[in-house]
Amino acid sequence: MVTRDPFAPHADLEPQLDLRFEEPRPARRIWPVRELVAQVRDLVEQEFGDIWVEGEISNYRPAPSGHVYFTLKDADAQLPIVLFRRQAMLLRFRADDGLHVLVRGRVSVYEQRGQMQLVAETMEPVGAGSLQLAFEQLKERLKAEGLFDASRKRPLPMFPRCVGIVTSPTGAVIRDFVNIVTRRHSGLNICLYPVSVQGDSAPAEIEAALTELNITNLVDLIVLARGGGSLEDLAAFNSERVARVIASSRLPVVSAVGHETDFTIADFAADLRAPTPSAAAELITEAQHKIAEHLATESHRLERAARFQLLQARQRLAHLPVSRAQSRVTTLLHRLDQRLDDAIQRLDSSFTAWLRLRQNRIVGLGAAVLDHDPRQKLAHARQHLSDFRARLDRSLERLIESSAARLGSLDARLHSLSPLAVLDRGYAMVLSTGGTLVRSTTQLASGDRVTARLTDGSFLSRVETITASAPQAPAAGKKRKKSAL
Repeated sequence: MVTRDPFAPHADLEPQLDLRFEEPRPARRIWPVRELVAQVRDLVEQEFGDIWVEGEISNYRPAPSGHVYFTLKDADAQLPIVLFRRQAMLLRFRADDGLHVLVRGRVSVYEQRGQMQLVAETMEPVGAGSLQLAFEQLKERLKAEGLFDASRKRPLPMFPRCVGIVTSPTGAVIRDFVNIVTRRHSGLNICLYPVSVQGDSAPAEIEAALTELNITNLVDLIVLARGGGSLEDLAAFNSERVARVIASSRLPVVSAVGHETDFTIADFAADLRAPTPSAAAELITEAQHKIAEHLATESHRLERAARFQLLQARQRLAHLPVSRAQSRVTTLLHRLDQRLDDAIQRLDSSFTAWLRLRQNRIVGLGAAVLDHDPRQKLAHARQHLSDFRARLDRSLERLIESSAARLGSLDARLHSLSPLAVLDRGYAMVLSTGGTLVRSTTQLASGDRVTARLTDGSFLSRVETITASAPQAPAAGKKRKKSAL
């Protein structure tokens, strides 16, 4: 009997062989993140197990557990450093931001963040860091010039109407500042001048903001604010140009840069240093807040006094006889009723007089409106225009009639004096060849051509014979006149 392996593949379940040739594919390995980071950490720790690194401390943060965290930086790179509590207790100096140090330790990888770091064993100071040294030198130079003297400091206005804040518009500083001011002094206006608070352009922007706020006269004081950070992050507020523009500001300047332990050149040059931006908001609203607290206190005292007086009145009322108390209350109510009736009567009289005055005024205004009604003026104007038009028509008719009569008289006279009228009676005008009127026979000679004009035309003729008539005797009147002479 042949036994069969139960785990052997069945004949009809075996895969068919594919005789085609295929290139082998490389196996793909999938790394879990933790395993990959762990292996990288092992490789790094093996390669860099004991090294020395030189740099400048930045963002120095002691933890409550005793461990110390900071960043070691140079001009081009930075490296996170962790110094555990046991090694930190063995340090013979106080480490701080800006200090130039030598750190011995091993390079590792922090798995939770996937971040390379140096686990320090020992640390030695090389000397003061470049940023810290520059800070101290600038501080001493400006102090010697008197920019930090207390005599230059100006007091803040107790009740400012508007405060200008120079800070980043996107950070948490402006939100905290606005929340505190709104809670403590809702009537204070805030003018935000947005600037960069970090980087190469930050000093120039801060200088321009302070200068413009001094020129515009829109604010009563200026707050220069920024959150905390390393010495490199606060470099803009350690600039000489920022310190000088703060010292030359006409308006009081409050410096609220960094945390309470952070000090900048701007803090020494400003009129007031606030530990934090939130503290600056509290300082500039302190007077208003104190007044509000005083008013609240006095209000509570007044309320307690009123309650005490009311309690005493109730006690006195309780000791009075009921009948006497009722009598007093009734008398008081009667007086109040009487005063109410008098007030109602005076109100009715005043209202009636006021109503009568308004009615009279309305009647007067109505009459004035009727007197100045444009419809009546328009009717009068139309009537006047109609009368004027009638008079004008009559004048034109008389003028036309007189002109027509005069024209007829002139026409008659003209017709009577016209030589054409003489021609109509059978006469003719004789004209020479030159167009001259012939008045005498002496103007003619035999053979001359003349033109005779009649009433209905003219004809051309030639002179054949000229006969002169005898001269006429003068009139008798003329003769007597001559004889008389």
